[in-house]
Amino acid sequence: MASVDEPVRPDGHVRDTARTKAEILDVATREFARAGYDGARVDEIAARTRTTKRMIYYYFGGKEQLFTAVLERAYGVILEAERRLDVEHLDPAAAIRRLAELTFDHHEQHPDFVRLVSIENIHGAEHIAASRKLGRIGSPALDVIRRILAAGQESGLFTADVDAVDLHAMIASFCFFRVANRHTFGALFGRDLADPARREHYRTVLGDMVISYLTADRSAGRAPAPTGPGRS
Repeated sequence: MASVDEPVRPDGHVRDTARTKAEILDVATREFARAGYDGARVDEIAARTRTTKRMIYYYFGGKEQLFTAVLERAYGVILEAERRLDVEHLDPAAAIRRLAELTFDHHEQHPDFVRLVSIENIHGAEHIAASRKLGRIGSPALDVIRRILAAGQESGLFTADVDAVDLHAMIASFCFFRVANRHTFGALFGRDLADPARREHYRTVLGDMVISYLTADRSAGRAPAPTGPGRS
């Protein structure tokens, strides 16, 4: 797409760049989460902001780049939360519970993130793969998990030989399912997984499940753990 000159407001003042981009991303996040990548329209996003379609093209380049920017910001929120997580003073069991609770809380508080990830999976993660920021960023949580696993195994508390990536997937799966499948699960089984009255129950279930997995003795008849960068 050809470059677009920066639009100027009718009063002649250039809009505040950071504020305008943040507003566009806020609206675009809701629109992509609501309608999906294919269903979302830049015209609709512009109509819901105090800007224009031309301004969106100026800042982001087009719909594909805008969706990528939405994903980058959405992942950036949880990655920053993982970076700030301080569990070094906790024993391994409490530390892994705290990390699981961080994921639980984030997914619950950011349902649009869950929908965006679902949409990106439908598209084969093509936007993430093409993103300079996200393509190989990984997750700070993996480094935390590796340190917790090493401490737990050294102390003898964790008896299972567990892969950090597998454990990360286990935690994320429970948290993601609870939000993404809330409505279908409720229709099929008559239980709302996001019912506030059962929130602490599910938060505890997640921690108990992780600790049980880490302290179980599965040495007999167990398939070898994978080797490579994902090993703890």
